[in-house]
Amino acid sequence: MAEAERPLTLGERVAAAHIRVPARGNRRLQALVDAVNGDDQVKAWWYAAAVNAERLQMSDHSWVHIQIVTNIALRLARLLFRRGVVPSAVADHGLSERDAEVIIASAALFHCVGMSIHRTDHEAYSLFLTADKLPRLLEPIYDEPQRSIIVAEASHAIISHRSKGRPFTIEGSIVRVADALDMAKGRSRVPFEQGHQNIHSLSNVAIESVTISPGEDTAVRVEIEMSNSAGLFQVDEGLGTKLRGTPLAEHVEVIARIGAEHEKRLITDFRL
Repeated sequence: MAEAERPLTLGERVAAAHIRVPARGNRRLQALVDAVNGDDQVKAWWYAAAVNAERLQMSDHSWVHIQIVTNIALRLARLLFRRGVVPSAVADHGLSERDAEVIIASAALFHCVGMSIHRTDHEAYSLFLTADKLPRLLEPIYDEPQRSIIVAEASHAIISHRSKGRPFTIEGSIVRVADALDMAKGRSRVPFEQGHQNIHSLSNVAIESVTISPGEDTAVRVEIEMSNSAGLFQVDEGLGTKLRGTPLAEHVEVIARIGAEHEKRLITDFRL
């Protein structure tokens, strides 16, 4: 009889978190990612956030979600900047697009660490934790006053990802939309298969894939493939709510398609 596999220690579970993003020569961005990957406290917050999500029978809030959101946010940013959308850090502070990437990544990396405390008002708790930790991580990377501006703009993006966040920066809008775009079925499959079936898990499971590419009439085109019309809830109430009213709304086109053959098809395409 095979020996039972040893359960991972708490330290091993926390150490498993490791974020990978395409820095593309942005040394300050890479330095931030390296610093976060070497910080056990940040990774412990991600772990605790994931545990609380499991306790609440929610979709994934682990470091995997953090990595996905960070990569989506940087993908959106680079497509937008390429088409002439000027980040607020450049327009308002005279910083660079690469500094804007650091702001976006900072916010994405910290946007839901507050889930380690509680789901309710977790965005505000995320600010509480970020206010102390992020300046320390950025200290070897930025001098003042740039460091405090990066922290302030990242904090705006963090609080703006809540349901009525109303971001008024390009960077904040990017993080808000990126968080909503982590919607593919893998994120909610575990709670769904465990019987925690509600409109949120049903809608997530119906999302087969999300593709982000350059648009023709807009800077960004988001194509969402669904296996069932239940996915429209996630597209409209999730992504649509996060996108509408932000500075990104005019720059992002969203198309959702239902590909199931067995379902009576009332519509073929849904556009935001």
